[in-house]
Amino acid sequence: MSQALDTPPAASARPEPPETDLAALAARHGLTVSGARPSLGAYVRQLWGRRHFILAFSQAKLTAQYSKAKLGQLWQVATPLLNAAVYFFIFGLLLGARKGIPSDVYVPFLVTGVFVFTFTQSSVLAGVRAISGNLGLVRALHFPRASLPISFALQQLQQLLFSMIVLVVVMIGFRSYPDASWLLVIPALTLQFVFNTGLALIFARMGSKTPDLAQLMPFVLRTWMYASGVMFSIPAMLEDKNVPAWLADVLQWNPAAIYMDLVRFALIDKYDSSYLPPHVWAFALGWAVLAGVVGFVYFWKAEERYGRG
Repeated sequence: MSQALDTPPAASARPEPPETDLAALAARHGLTVSGARPSLGAYVRQLWGRRHFILAFSQAKLTAQYSKAKLGQLWQVATPLLNAAVYFFIFGLLLGARKGIPSDVYVPFLVTGVFVFTFTQSSVLAGVRAISGNLGLVRALHFPRASLPISFALQQLQQLLFSMIVLVVVMIGFRSYPDASWLLVIPALTLQFVFNTGLALIFARMGSKTPDLAQLMPFVLRTWMYASGVMFSIPAMLEDKNVPAWLADVLQWNPAAIYMDLVRFALIDKYDSSYLPPHVWAFALGWAVLAGVVGFVYFWKAEERYGRG
């Protein structure tokens, strides 16, 4: 009895302290963060797996864009044509912006510039709102968020291709008939689409955190349009001006001017290579690769933050 009383009681089992490193605890049990950013290669594969959704989404947006208008999708063509008519009256007739461009070439020159620049302009504006304007979709479903700005850029490409029918009529009406050079439109617009998609991705990320950017961008894009030779020939307008050589190079080699010049060169008979800056195709390719790669990586870096707060 005394021996039992002298024996110390067994130590009671103490619970282990809770693990404070939640990330390590989750990793130990095979858990991952919901919506975590995948690797770049995996992200590309996810986008390829959603290619049918990207195409269907762009087509649905294109159909819905003018669904409430009586003329429907005819506004896809009417809007840039009306803009071209206004620019022709203001710049072509009143301000004499036709300098250096033959009179029978100026209308195709202007219409082509308006259509091609509108492609870039609309892609950027749609990209700014791609995430912020679709938060319900972003928060409800799990999918690679780059699908949205890519879909909007694809929507603008489809709209441009629809408008090209009218552009062809304008060319033929001013005696620029189809020939082999018209095939150059395909690589020119392909490179511009890659460039536009890169810009859409960049501004989609920026617009997701700064909604006010959507109000600022029309002013930025309008300034870009006036500096890109939509209504005039940049070399002809700068010929008698005392401007630094670097400024002339910047204006001629800016991507909007490059892609407009390539499409004009392809479609307009009298718009020959003398109007083009040197190494124009190299610059077109360089701008497309730079914007496409930088835009994609920049957007992917914030993949897990879209739609959160």
